[in-house]
Amino acid sequence: MLHTSLDNMGAIFHPALTLLNAGWIERTKGDFQFYIEGVTRSTAHVLEVLDRERVTIAAALGVRARPALRWLRDAYSAKGETLYETIQGNPGYQGIKAPRNLRHRYIFEDVPFSLVPLASLGAQFGVDTWATDAMIRLACVVHGTNYFERGRTVEDMGLKGLRVSEVKRYIQDGEVNPVYSLAGVRNGAS
Repeated sequence: MLHTSLDNMGAIFHPALTLLNAGWIERTKGDFQFYIEGVTRSTAHVLEVLDRERVTIAAALGVRARPALRWLRDAYSAKGETLYETIQGNPGYQGIKAPRNLRHRYIFEDVPFSLVPLASLGAQFGVDTWATDAMIRLACVVHGTNYFERGRTVEDMGLKGLRVSEVKRYIQDGEVNPVYSLAGVRNGAS
């Protein structure tokens, strides 16, 4: 579960490209190639920073997540030296249009259920998620919704205050150290 969640490339690509192309999406109703025309060197750089945060959070949890560049090479056999070149040279992205508007799952699903959990995990395990936080904040402004409150957090997932080993045990077995409760108090102690 950790690997699948932390290796979700859509969490990185979808909201950032939608938000960074908001004006173009509204003006054209999505009539442009999302990954080809919507990815410039600058937007690709934002994706790289977001991806680095994701990979760092995964590493903090003992998960080896594939960086976006390697994922594109593995998933599409895409070629390129940089993320920008690899996205531009990916034939699998040819013809994919942008969302028709900003009320799209790329924001209202991917932000609260992918980016917010990443930021929450980052906060718990000491990973700075300033770029991820910026994307969440931008989505909050665009939709007039507090995705930090509506999104899935370590509290919602039952992971708040757990150490990495406890998180893994909780996910694997559905329990943490049976001697200690989630609050860190010995079971049976008053």
